Amino acid sequence: MRIVVALGGNALLHRGERPDAAVQQANIDRVTTALAALAHEHELVLTHGNGPQIGLLAMESAADPALSAPYPLHLLGAQTQGMIGSLLACTLHDALPGRRIVTLVTHTLVRTDDPAFARPTKFVGQVYSRDMARSLARKRGWTIAQDTTGWRRVVPSPAPERILETDTVHELLNSGTLVICAGGGGVPVTADDDTGALTGVEAVVDKDLTAALLAEDLKADFLLILTDVPCVYEDYGRPDQRPVLDATPAELRRRGFPDGSMGPKAEAAARFVERTGGLAAIGALDAAYEIVHGRSGTLVRPDLTAG
Repeated sequence: MRIVVALGGNALLHRGERPDAAVQQANIDRVTTALAALAHEHELVLTHGNGPQIGLLAMESAADPALSAPYPLHLLGAQTQGMIGSLLACTLHDALPGRRIVTLVTHTLVRTDDPAFARPTKFVGQVYSRDMARSLARKRGWTIAQDTTGWRRVVPSPAPERILETDTVHELLNSGTLVICAGGGGVPVTADDDTGALTGVEAVVDKDLTAALLAEDLKADFLLILTDVPCVYEDYGRPDQRPVLDATPAELRRRGFPDGSMGPKAEAAARFVERTGGLAAIGALDAAYEIVHGRSGTLVRPDLTAG
């Protein structure tokens, strides 16, 4: 099968972990172990989140006295694509000797009038106490929101319209290359209506929705969304939380998952299945092989009774 794998940012840097390079390398090693078996049997395209990493870079940039203004989010997103992509490529190179592997910095077209610019929902950076988050919001001009374990910065997350390098990814796949691309949802850009000139924007595109669009355009058979929980849960975090192991797109949407966490993952899986008739699944990184073979995670399948 052709499988597009979306690796969650929190799967690469766990909640509460120090964002040290060595910590991220250790987590990348776990990623490689989980994906190597799949890569031997299937054609893979890897995408990845960047929420913790881009938040760290944004904080460093804002505090750097050498800068007259912090670096914009679209450039920080490009940096995270290179950093995480390099870690993945080098580690996969060692785990899959002889396999051609490439990291491709990609750009994602978004609409200038996307309402998401007026309603930030995408969590980036580390978790803070409420008081610290409010202090940083005043000092940095951030918007903050409550996450499952504390308070974090939120930024606009416009919908992906098109990945500009899709044709290049397709050619690389056809040549037998394992491609790492669309990291952090891709570098968000808008296009001038008259000239087509590209302009980076202050946003972070949701990587799961970008992965779904990429999987559709690449005619993938399976969209695999990997995160830091074993499956989708209804009423997650409550004493009566219940696992959702099997669902159609309509059933998944009816459960109304939060925008800042499981919501985009559920919507990405639903969109891919509806538009392609393929399969999608959501689950834990360590169980990637088991998820694809139906032994773990949440399977999202077409509704064969619809219509």
